[in-house]
Parts: sequence; C-alpha cells; structure tokens
Amino acid sequence: MSTLQTLFAEKLLEVRAIKLQPAEPFTWASGWKSPIYCDNRKILSFPLMRSFVKTELTRLVLEEFPDATAVAGVATGAIAQGALVADQLCMPFAYVRSKPKDHGMGNLIEGTLPAGAKVVVVEDLISTGGSSLRAVGALRSAGYDVVGMVASFTYGFPVAVQAFEEAGVKLATLTNYDAVLQMAVQTKYITADQLPTLNAWRANPAEWGV
Repeated sequence: MSTLQTLFAEKLLEVRAIKLQPAEPFTWASGWKSPIYCDNRKILSFPLMRSFVKTELTRLVLEEFPDATAVAGVATGAIAQGALVADQLCMPFAYVRSKPKDHGMGNLIEGTLPAGAKVVVVEDLISTGGSSLRAVGALRSAGYDVVGMVASFTYGFPVAVQAFEEAGVKLATLTNYDAVLQMAVQTKYITADQLPTLNAWRANPAEWGV
C-alpha cells in the first residue's frame, strides 16, 4: 500500500472526515446500515489539508490523464475540489448536477467547456459508482470525451469496480477503504478485533446489519 494512501487516510481520520462506528452503525440515505461515514467536504475547512488534496488530485490528473483539457466536478461534494484542481491546472471548469435544474435554463451541466474537450471528472468519494457514472454519461451525451476520473476516497465495492469497467472509465483515487482500516488500527481509532465486522460490511453492504 502506497505512502500517499496511508498518509491521506490518517489525515481523514484526524479531522473526522471519516468516522468508524462498528458498534453504532450509521444509516445512509440509501437505507444501508454502515459502520463508516465519509464526509470529505470537511477537508475544505482545513487550509493545509485542502491544499494537500488540491496538490495530490492535480498530480493524479497529470500522471494518469495527461491528455485532459478540462475539469468537471460532480455536484455537490466535488464542486469545490474540482474547482481547486481546475485552477491549479489552469483549465476550464464545469460541474454536473444530479438532475437538471428545475427552473431557469434547466441545466444539467453548469458552466461552459470547449467543444470536444477531453474532460477529467473529479469526485469526492466513490460508493456504488452510480452518481459518478451518471455524471460521466451526462458529459458524454453533451459531446465531451471523458478521459477518466479522480477521487479522494473509494470504498472499493465490487459493484463499483464492475460498473467503472463496464462504462470504460479509468478511476484513480488518493486513498481507499483498506488504507483507512490499516491506519485506524495503527492509530488506535479502532481495535484489530473490529476488523472482521468492517470487512464483512464491505463485502455485502446492502445486507449488512439487516
């Protein structure tokens, strides 16, 4: 596991952008019970961490998607992160709504990108991949070439891995669930005997805790 993955995982745990509660699960909007909750918007409140994420996401874009000519964020969590990356790269920026605006112009994509732009999509986290790939679909339908996606964190669900493969979208992330668990044990946020519960959830989140 890379130093970047574990370093960023530790930072997320420090600012409680990621919370782990195996004994007192959270309830996601989907209805899933979960021992983990991730809110990467908290990153924006910490200047040094915000700068770290901007720098590292930009590096990922340059390394993994050197042909990119524009950046798109996924609303709402990745709008700010996407704008930071676009600013660092000096590229045009737009963001993609979860559904078309219900008034005014009815936009699904907010902003103006050059025709035929090679777009890298910025996400804050990847769960099942559904909302992320809907954004990709919206950009493709608008005539843009989506070259890939970068994100701060992924749960690494098999369903998401399969969905990205089927959509032909390359994904690069700063950290992941395994790195978070490793650092959570190392920093004594959780105990090693809680790992089986956390691993069982990731293997079948839809049925866990039901």
